[in-house]
Amino acid sequence: MLTSPNALLWRGLLAVAVGVVAVAWPEITIGAFVILFAVYAFLAAATDGARAFSSDRVEPVFGWLLLALLSVAAGVVALAWPGITALALTIWIGAWALATGALEIALAFRRGETPGHRAQFVLSGLLSVALAFVLFVRPDIGAVSLATVFGLFTLFYGTTVIVVSFQERRLLKDTRGAGPTGA
Repeated sequence: MLTSPNALLWRGLLAVAVGVVAVAWPEITIGAFVILFAVYAFLAAATDGARAFSSDRVEPVFGWLLLALLSVAAGVVALAWPGITALALTIWIGAWALATGALEIALAFRRGETPGHRAQFVLSGLLSVALAFVLFVRPDIGAVSLATVFGLFTLFYGTTVIVVSFQERRLLKDTRGAGPTGA
């Protein structure tokens, strides 16, 4: 199954850009993660609050209001104690890296993958699992170190995705150029 070469290229370029920013300015990167989380929490609170008051029954109102209050509290904690939030985000990123790494390794062994794609999936999957291991074993490495490691990981990942996008483009061109053969 072919993946859109353009989608892969844009994904890779975005990953490389994020990686460059994370390596060049790790403090800004961690600050941005904390602020993005706070914004997300406040938006979740607003939507949950709106859902509470849009219900035509009483039962779900309490649940939606409780979710909204928890989201507001999470946003306030993120802004008031960014260090604790950065540690929690470090653990969360570790969980994300473990899940995506395991999935990429599993995807490497599905039918129809070329050896190059298999190698890319396994390599990026193992790198994700290694990142998760480091973050779980040493969460005290600090948010700045995480930003730098995340940046390096993202640079590597983006570069591999860009390479795969060109391979997909070539494969797509070869597939279109072959066309039906008639004798």
